[in-house]
Amino acid sequence: MEIGVPKEVKDQEFRVGLNPNSIRGLTDQGHKVHVETQAGLGAGFSDADYEQAGASIVSTAADAWNREMVVKVKEPLSSEYEFLQKGKLLFTYLHLAANRALTEHLIDSGITAIAYETVELPNHSLPLLTPMSIIAGRLSVQFGARYLERQQGGRGVLLGGVPGVRPGKVVVLGGGVVGTEAARMAIGMGAQVQILDISLERLAYLETIFGSRVELLYSNAPQVEAVVPDADLLVGAVLVPGRRAPILVNRALVEKMCPGSVIVDVAVDQGGCIETLHPTSHTHPIYVEAGVVHYGVPNMPGAVPWTATQALNNSTFPYVMKLAHEGIKALDSDRSLAQGLNVNAHKLVHPAVRQVFTDLAA
Repeated sequence: MEIGVPKEVKDQEFRVGLNPNSIRGLTDQGHKVHVETQAGLGAGFSDADYEQAGASIVSTAADAWNREMVVKVKEPLSSEYEFLQKGKLLFTYLHLAANRALTEHLIDSGITAIAYETVELPNHSLPLLTPMSIIAGRLSVQFGARYLERQQGGRGVLLGGVPGVRPGKVVVLGGGVVGTEAARMAIGMGAQVQILDISLERLAYLETIFGSRVELLYSNAPQVEAVVPDADLLVGAVLVPGRRAPILVNRALVEKMCPGSVIVDVAVDQGGCIETLHPTSHTHPIYVEAGVVHYGVPNMPGAVPWTATQALNNSTFPYVMKLAHEGIKALDSDRSLAQGLNVNAHKLVHPAVRQVFTDLAA
């Protein structure tokens, strides 16, 4: 199969769809891979590294996109819509529930689009989302701690505190992969941590991990209203696969937070769970609203592209290889991969996304 790897165009997105090791695996099996020049440079991979792995280096995005299958990291932006064409297979993160324009363009184009984030194993885990969720969860506290610094606009709280001064308080909404990793980092910094989740089973599991180091609370409106105003750092870590994240914190509640507190919403690429938070970028990561610092970068792992690209490829490569060998027929033999199909033959096919865009699902 002819496979294209274009350079990412999202703001400061330095990850790349395939690393040289993955390409070596593909070319050893007779597949041809075409990598846009400097596509991997931000992640530490030179054109020479790719050529040594057997790839061909192409000079333009069009050359990379003009292949049977395109492997990316982030969803196509408007500048890439012209490359969405019938007969192509696109394998990348899509997060369509929060992006009507892209959903419409994918349907109109006739392209076959498989989303990393909806590939689902029989146990309901999300193998291609998990590695980036781990990274984003850890970064959420790392960035949150940074923006709590007074020079960054925060209230000047050290999450770990010092002897004689209380530590900062971190509230995590959602106890999934992102929330677990956020809590792990916050504990490591010495912060006081609370996790809220609607699953008692998940809360029980988290107790086996964290014991008494984390306060584990059942998530409902009164509980959220009780803990959010006292948070120095509020982390949104809510995921409903394929759907928009529910709003758990409204504007009135944000206004009760201390001036200079920080909100990091990792769910922003699925619409976000904080009413006052909207997507930002690595170039302009924050804004202040209601006196609170808001961080809403939807591609947080792009800040650590070497680590993130390796972690992503470790998970995606077996699926890329299967698609390279069998094309869309691979979905017939792999139910988990089939769950990733979002758009095919001018139709929106993923059930959860169809529920978001009912008018497009007809």
